[in-house]
Amino acid sequence: MREIDLRDMIFKDIISRRVVAAIVSDDEGIIALTEKLRSKADEIGIEVLECLPSGAYVRRGTLIAKLRGNPKQIALAEDLLIGIIAKASGIATAAYRANKLANNKVRVVCGAWKKMPVEVKNLFREAIKIGGVNVRILNESFIYLDKNYVKILGGIKEALKTVEEFNMIKVIQIKGRVKAIEDEALEAVINGAKVIMIDTGNLDDVRRVNRVLKEKGLRNKVMIAFAGNIKLNDIPKLINENIDIVDIGKEIIDAPLLDMRLEVISVED
Repeated sequence: MREIDLRDMIFKDIISRRVVAAIVSDDEGIIALTEKLRSKADEIGIEVLECLPSGAYVRRGTLIAKLRGNPKQIALAEDLLIGIIAKASGIATAAYRANKLANNKVRVVCGAWKKMPVEVKNLFREAIKIGGVNVRILNESFIYLDKNYVKILGGIKEALKTVEEFNMIKVIQIKGRVKAIEDEALEAVINGAKVIMIDTGNLDDVRRVNRVLKEKGLRNKVMIAFAGNIKLNDIPKLINENIDIVDIGKEIIDAPLLDMRLEVISVED
């Protein structure tokens, strides 16, 4: 049995009217995925009169999009169109803030999109990029050996030897679980790692690794990445810790939606 849409009943006597409405920002930040909004609007028969591009900066009261359709279509717009851009814009805004705080002094990445449900994975990935944050630890081709690969392959040295033949940059995650974090880092660099991901959230681990690699004359042969529940407000102090890459997950991917509303501007017979 087909489900009844109450909007059909509510608007049945005025369905021929033309309604103009606006999506307006109630917050300040970066708008994302407006091309998806346009596509969805077209799908439900709404005419998009105006629309900001993805990446546009908005303040409270900024008109994001101006729409025209019949009463039911405009009612659907509030349910369907805002949902496409509000959460993505929140993510883009958090990414934008992270990038601004880094001030081109450290590479900011966010790989947390990979842990999202498949339905939104690529949308969130695009939102991060719109905000100016990298979605990959490096732009070049690389192979990433996380803690599980390392354990399965028998250790840091063994894992790196296994992938030695691959013509790709070797990135390895270390946590200081088997030996001291600085000893794990040293073993990784000696065996060909070009990026060490210190995934502990402990800044003292970074300092210990930096100190040992510098003492051994190896610091300039490797990049140091740092991750582990890092907050946006941590970025300014991390800039001064000789870190090359900062990986921020939850603070970006779990950002609140950018608040916005739909307002009817006019109704014409």
